[in-house]
Amino acid sequence: MPRSKNAVASRARRKNILKQAKGFYGKRKNVYTVAKNIVEKGMTYSYVGRKLKKREYRTLWIARINAAVREEGLTYSQFINALSVKGVDLNRKVLADLAMNEPESFKALIASVK
Repeated sequence: MPRSKNAVASRARRKNILKQAKGFYGKRKNVYTVAKNIVEKGMTYSYVGRKLKKREYRTLWIARINAAVREEGLTYSQFINALSVKGVDLNRKVLADLAMNEPESFKALIASVK
C-alpha cells in the first residue's frame, strides 16, 4: 500500500505561514523554513504587545490626570485619594478623557473633592 503524505493539508499549512509573512524583507517572505521562524517570533511579540499596550495607556492616563490636577494645586496621588475618600468611582480612562476634552467639568470635579 502506498504511503499517504496528505499533501493538501501540508501545502495549506505552508501557504498559511507564507501568507502571514507577506511584506517581510528578503527570504523571510518566501522561504518557508525562514518564514516559519519569523512568523512565530512575530506572534510572540504581538502577544506581549497586547499586554504592554494596556500598561502604556494607563501610564498615559495618569500623566494626563496629573498634568490637569497640578494646574489646580493638587498632586495626582492627593487627587486620587480625595476621590476615594469622597466615594467617587471613576476610572483613570474616564478621568483622563474629562481632563482632555471637558476641562470645565474636570475642574468642577476637582473643586468637589478638595
